[in-house]
Formats: sequence, C-alpha cells, structure tokens
Amino acid sequence: MRNLQTTVLGAAALALSCVPTLAGPCTAEIDRAQAQVDARIAAKAQAGPTAAESPGALLHRQPTPGSIASAEQRLGEGIRPEEALVMLARARTADSANDAPACAQALADVSRLLGP
Repeated sequence: MRNLQTTVLGAAALALSCVPTLAGPCTAEIDRAQAQVDARIAAKAQAGPTAAESPGALLHRQPTPGSIASAEQRLGEGIRPEEALVMLARARTADSANDAPACAQALADVSRLLGP
C-alpha cells in the first residue's frame, strides 16, 4: 500500500513539474544577445593584460561574470560590460511584462554598444 502511495505521489509531482512555461515576446533574442555579450567579454579577457589575484581568488572562490567584468574595466578593457548587463536586465524586465517595443529598444541598445 505504501509503495502505491509513493508511486502516485511521484507521478503527480512529475506531472505538475511538466507544466509549460510561456516565453516573452523576445526571449530568444535576449538569449542571443546574452551569448554575444558573454563571447565579447571572454574574447577581451583572453587578449588583454593580466592582473594580480584578488583576495577572493586566494580563498578558492570562483569569479562571477560581474567580478570579471569589473576587473576588466579596471584594466581599461572590455565593452563596458556593466552597461550591456543593465540593458539586458532591462530587456528581460520588458520581456516578462510582454512589452515587445521596450524589449526591442533595450536589445537595440545592446547591439549598438557591441558594435559591428
């Protein structure tokens, strides 16, 4: 009897976890723009100068994308990653509110910042 209850509860949990989520009007474009920003930050990091390890790195902590972007900015390189990340956050907010024009504008700003 107990196995039957566990099986039924497991099946119910599985069924409820499969509920589809709705994407906003520009979710795919946001994902592509995020990949472009990430690729640009990574390319600049590989080509640029190095800096000393931070105290956090010495404590075996993994860097976050924001900490990497800040370090690159201090070294005078990068694509102004804070601006790109703010614009992507603005696009995500507009996307979740189903505001396609605001989302498109934020993505256009990211594209302008990245350049050709």
